[in-house]
Amino acid sequence: MKYIKKDLGSFNLHLIKTKKFKTTTIRVVFHTPIIKEDITKRNVLTDILLQSTKKYDSRRSLTIESEELYSADISTSNHRLGNYIFTSFTLQSLNDKYTEIGNLDKAFEFLGEIIFHPDFTEKGFFREEKLDIVKTNTNVALNSIKEDATGYSLIRASEAYEKDSPVSYRMIGYQEDLDNITVESLKDCYQKMIDNDYVDIFVVGDFDSQEMVLTIKKYFKFKKIKKKKKPYLLEAKKCRKRRLFAKETIDNSQSKLAIMCPISKLSEYERNYPLTLANLIIGGGTDSKLFQEVREKNSLCYTIYSMVNKLDSVFIIMAGIDRANFNKTVDLITKNLLNMKKGKFLEKDIQTAKEFFHTAAEEVEENEYRMISECLMEEVLGLPPLKERIAKMNGVTKSEIVKVFKKINMDTIFLLEGVKNEDN
Repeated sequence: MKYIKKDLGSFNLHLIKTKKFKTTTIRVVFHTPIIKEDITKRNVLTDILLQSTKKYDSRRSLTIESEELYSADISTSNHRLGNYIFTSFTLQSLNDKYTEIGNLDKAFEFLGEIIFHPDFTEKGFFREEKLDIVKTNTNVALNSIKEDATGYSLIRASEAYEKDSPVSYRMIGYQEDLDNITVESLKDCYQKMIDNDYVDIFVVGDFDSQEMVLTIKKYFKFKKIKKKKKPYLLEAKKCRKRRLFAKETIDNSQSKLAIMCPISKLSEYERNYPLTLANLIIGGGTDSKLFQEVREKNSLCYTIYSMVNKLDSVFIIMAGIDRANFNKTVDLITKNLLNMKKGKFLEKDIQTAKEFFHTAAEEVEENEYRMISECLMEEVLGLPPLKERIAKMNGVTKSEIVKVFKKINMDTIFLLEGVKNEDN
């Protein structure tokens, strides 16, 4: 793999050259400081852009064209990283050597058509009938939010944890904001994204770098040079003096537990190295302390794991439990976290975590999307290349990991309490 970054003025181009795949993948990423009221509009916007374009006036004609391009796959997404919302347009197409000369060029032109040439009316707005379709689909998704009980419990825990912070924002969107979207407000959202968002374009595949730069310049033209308006990293939340317990019932046989823990005053080194290993040791690895103690030895949960949102400075523990085991589970999680702070884990645990990290790092180059995501996180977090990070990770000591654990404190405990068949 060979990585090249080029500053093209109005956007950054990231070329990831590899011969591992028969496809070429391009992802155009728009990012801007997140505004809660704009989340739903962004979701609707990305969906409506895939309904039709100026050249392809229906979803069917878009589908036919993608099939003509040897089943070029196109998708969109919106997600949050710290203070920013990221709106991505991804296209994956077979390399010309497996199709015909010029197919990839046509595929890139097709993606450019979707992004830059929406299906506007003569008045310059999105079409009402297309907006109605997307709003109906979005409404279904919003009404189905509780069907993913684990995801919903994390949403509710995040809202209890810090109500007015981006940490609490629902990336699926909000019903009241959906109801207020018009073709005019959606056009304004689109224009702001095109004109003002910071842009990164990632390309993964086997290509000539100089030719690829020319192709990207041809189909992805941005007029303005933009600067980032604020840091990606959110300021760490101050931990409550007393833990907050919150609960909501759900018609489910299983309960979902979510514990939010702010991480205070991390250095850049701690955030990117000891914290990663700390997470793998306690709950992020395949044979973690929480898995061994809470699930295997005490049979208190069905699932349990931890994860870190580095840009939010939040450590999260999730578990699927029986409601009757809530207090015992929380007590045992608390005990395990305290043990980590006291250094009650072995050098073997650290070595296992490092090996897990190495394996995951090696697997990055086996998937185009993971390669792009890795490159994006390097950009956002200011990380060195993966090989350098592996070397630094190898040097992390137990005392450094213990120091990080001491900065993790339980703040908010949320229970999505399952009450299905309670009367039976």
